[in-house]
Amino acid sequence: MDTTGSVEIRTVTENDASALLSVYAPYVEKTAISFEYEVPSKEEFAQRIRTVLKKYPYIAAVENGHITGYAYAGAFNTRQAYDHSVEMTVYIEESQRRHGLGCLLYRKMEELLKQQGVLNLNACIGYTPREHDPHLTNASMHFHEHMGFRLVGTFEKCGYKFDAWYDMVWMEKLIGNHTCPAPAFKTFPEIKDSCGIL
Repeated sequence: MDTTGSVEIRTVTENDASALLSVYAPYVEKTAISFEYEVPSKEEFAQRIRTVLKKYPYIAAVENGHITGYAYAGAFNTRQAYDHSVEMTVYIEESQRRHGLGCLLYRKMEELLKQQGVLNLNACIGYTPREHDPHLTNASMHFHEHMGFRLVGTFEKCGYKFDAWYDMVWMEKLIGNHTCPAPAFKTFPEIKDSCGIL
């Protein structure tokens, strides 16, 4: 467990599924940040956690025993040549947004992913061209810009939710040197005991 101020960063387990769902559900129900239509069941979410942890970090920010946000990495593409690239995800509890938790979680994720040999961080982000959209503010894109990501592509009107069409943008951040041969890739279970996080 890593402690920063009053916030503890720890690895998620499938037993955290309900707590994580309470953070995630408003993004599904109220926003176009997630393109899911229905909040997944606790069982489905637990399965997602198990799948991620086989290869990548899945971490939570905990304050006074309460999970206030979480982040994880997933496969950018499942073929082996893409092992050094991941897709990043972060969600913060509604009342805790804009308090720096997203930055804290992403910095820890970068640290862990570097130890795995990951070089490219990618983020798939819903985007609206409308100035006043009731379901999307583009804050996620601005957050990623703040974290050092750059825009690399836009897919127009590819997501439909709340009777509106949304664009999807890809952003990318490089966190290592692309040497030949490539650095060895290690799974999260392989590095977990030496990375200072429980």
